[in-house]
Amino acid sequence: MGRALAEPDVVPPAIELVGIEKRFGAVRANHNVNLSVARGSIHGIVGENGAGKSTLMSILYGFYEADAGEIRVDGKPVRIRSSREAIEAGIGMVHQHFMLVQPLSVLENVMLGAEGGAFLATGAAKLRATLARLGRDYGLVVDPDAIVGNLPVGPQQRVEILKALVRGARVLILDEPTAVLTPAEADQLFEMLRTFEHEGKTVLFVTHKLREIMAITDRVSVMRRGEVVADFETAKTSPAELADAMVGRKVLLRVDKPKARVGDVRLEVRDLIVCDPLGVPRVNDISFNVRAGEIVGIAGVSGNGQSELLAALSGIARPAAGRILVDGADVTGLDPAELRERGLAHVPEDRHGMGLVLPFEENENAILGYHADPKFAAGPLLDLGAIRSDAKQKIAAYDVQPPNCRLKTSKFSGGNQQKIVLAREIERDPKVLLVGQPTRGVDIGAIEFIHRRLVALRDQGKAILLVSVELDEIMALADRIIVMCGGNITGERRPDATDQRDLGLLMAGVTEPA
Repeated sequence: MGRALAEPDVVPPAIELVGIEKRFGAVRANHNVNLSVARGSIHGIVGENGAGKSTLMSILYGFYEADAGEIRVDGKPVRIRSSREAIEAGIGMVHQHFMLVQPLSVLENVMLGAEGGAFLATGAAKLRATLARLGRDYGLVVDPDAIVGNLPVGPQQRVEILKALVRGARVLILDEPTAVLTPAEADQLFEMLRTFEHEGKTVLFVTHKLREIMAITDRVSVMRRGEVVADFETAKTSPAELADAMVGRKVLLRVDKPKARVGDVRLEVRDLIVCDPLGVPRVNDISFNVRAGEIVGIAGVSGNGQSELLAALSGIARPAAGRILVDGADVTGLDPAELRERGLAHVPEDRHGMGLVLPFEENENAILGYHADPKFAAGPLLDLGAIRSDAKQKIAAYDVQPPNCRLKTSKFSGGNQQKIVLAREIERDPKVLLVGQPTRGVDIGAIEFIHRRLVALRDQGKAILLVSVELDEIMALADRIIVMCGGNITGERRPDATDQRDLGLLMAGVTEPA
């Protein structure tokens, strides 16, 4: 008899999640989640805020333990109750907000958490050699003696990845990894991930940027309301199909807007200098203007002076030098209340820290800054009936869900919280609207709504200054784009006369030739 043919080896998935359940009180964060991630692949995870992505990744990395279900690594069931156990199982994670100790060096940060292991016993010299090898292999070169707090965000992210690789990670979870990177730095990250993949390692790539999902992943899983509702081979899907699956309805991803009808200058900035509390200039002698009927976008990697610029323009911070004019009148140094009276409204970058008082009811937040308006007062007291009636009108106009003006603002999703702030500022009919990060942490359905509102406001003849770290958003909404790097304006572009590479160079400080 002939010899029986051997069964071909079946490579088990690098990660399998089977029937994962997780509740926080009455909130069901994950429900019967089944996910299979092939070894040696880059697997995308997308979904709206509250879809359960972060909870699921936190379960995989040991921050939470599932109420039910099973985790398998390389086909074997494992119990992961801490990040140390995740690391022992070969799983590393790079968080959106880096877990680094800023005053320590790169070398010291990589050693942290491994004090009882072999690193200290064998000496820092061996670890230096390991970092040098990983730097060569993956393009993750960083000075081991550099103080982490002195590094730009790109190299800081490399330190986080090096920490995972030094600990032997075969599976790398990346949570919104490009949120703080220039396009060029994002491209470098993608090259590193492809090298990682080619070596048979596995990447879980969590992001809301569908363009990046299409560019880097092999497969993508879509989460909605705590469940995995779809799984696609990336090459056989599209951003539109992914967006529809995320929201559960048709979503218009593009921004349709007519040609801008530009009028007179509404906001003018002349030779503006803004310093931080230590006296260090964060905005360096910049000048620009915004006209009626146009959206001017400020592009740049977070931390390059955009926040300080918005603080000065909105009256929160006092400029060290220069002038700010609204409709030709000098408003430099006026406080936010005085600027509101002059027709300047402000949607802050940090809605939790500056835009809302989360323990307050929705109707209370809907009048913040405008509570002295006579229509909200009954003699010396606030007219609660008028306030709640006004709030209900705004809720209906801006499709705030749930439509309950007595609900505490902390109970609304990020997208609905942003709508509350936008409604409060836009409905005052301002001449100039300052908008910081309008869709940060916002669901894709709310993004669509917010973009439409901003374009409609522009078409009503308002002047809008838009600050966003999302290049896609800037390119879609802005009629003119101003790029900032290190507190300076490095260039100005029209959206139809530029591209991501050009803007990325300006964001990195590569200015136009003289």
